[in-house]
Amino acid sequence: MLTITEMKAIDWPAVAAIYREGIATGEATFEVAPPPTWEEWQCRKVPGCSVVVRLQGEIVGWAALSPVSARPVYAGVAEVSLYVAERVRGCGVGSALLADLIQRSERHGLWTLQAVIFPENRASLRLHLKHGFRLVGTRERLGRMAEGPQRGRWRDVVLLERRSQVVGVE
Repeated sequence: MLTITEMKAIDWPAVAAIYREGIATGEATFEVAPPPTWEEWQCRKVPGCSVVVRLQGEIVGWAALSPVSARPVYAGVAEVSLYVAERVRGCGVGSALLADLIQRSERHGLWTLQAVIFPENRASLRLHLKHGFRLVGTRERLGRMAEGPQRGRWRDVVLLERRSQVVGVE
């Protein structure tokens, strides 16, 4: 059984380990390493919108929202990060995380979620589309990979967004 709870400082080692697994694939992020500390990581997140999922008490995934801008007009817009441990990918963990994160985002007054995904990461694209995200477009050669199996390669990213049907509809 999966249990989803708000992420705490004590969860950071497991969160960072799962993040490193995703980074190592070369298909999850331009980042080369997780931030060195919980404090550095969480100060860049939307408060109350970072979660972990446990399977039989062990953290097997996490999701978090980051503000897309400091400008007040974009206060209700956040970017999704979602990572699942390799050993449980394809078992519904990501879907449970994203559903929970969407509900939390709306409780925190967010009206738009965006996701930036490498086009080769088909599983992540399918997951987001399943949860009501729509394809906005492809941003070509947005960044160059600094490390890992894709080192030196320019990468496109697919931009998806989900507009809340609850927040900001007036």
